Formats: sequence, structure tokens, C-alpha cells
Amino acid sequence: MENSTNDPTKSKAYEDVERDLNLKIIEVTNRIKDHYPQLTTFLDEMPIAVTDDKNVEITLRNLRSYYDSLNTMLNKYISEQSDISYNRFNSH
Repeated sequence: MENSTNDPTKSKAYEDVERDLNLKIIEVTNRIKDHYPQLTTFLDEMPIAVTDDKNVEITLRNLRSYYDSLNTMLNKYISEQSDISYNRFNSH
């Protein structure tokens, strides 16, 4: 398997952005698995197609889109749970 650093179509800046996005995806995924396991079923349902050796911009766009989707799902769930907790607390 060829190392991406040997790929002339990927610049150092591209590799840095790609690495950063992958780390962020891993962090959010781990947070979901560790703190919100009820959401893990949705991880398998989220489509991710991130590699396109011919067009590196598509790859970054897909990574960003996947990261944004994970974040949106998690933040929406946290917000909804907070609203439910708030309503339960204030309904008494």
C-alpha cells in the first residue's frame, strides 16, 4: 500500500487538513461511543465515502461533511436530552 506522503497529488497542507479532520471524526465517534452509546446504531447508518484519489477536494469535502453530520447528530441529541431533563425538572 502506498503511503500518502509519496502521493504527488497531495500537498503537505492537504495532508494536515485531512489528518485534522480524521482526528476530529475519531474524537466525536469516541465521545459518542463512550458517553452516548444509544447513538452508536446511527454511526453505522451514516454514509461515508471519503476517498477519491483523483480529486483530493472531494475527499476533504466528504470528510468535512461526515464530521459535520456527526457533530450535528451529537449536539442535537444533547440538546434534546437537556430539554427533556429541563422539562421534567420544571414540571413538578
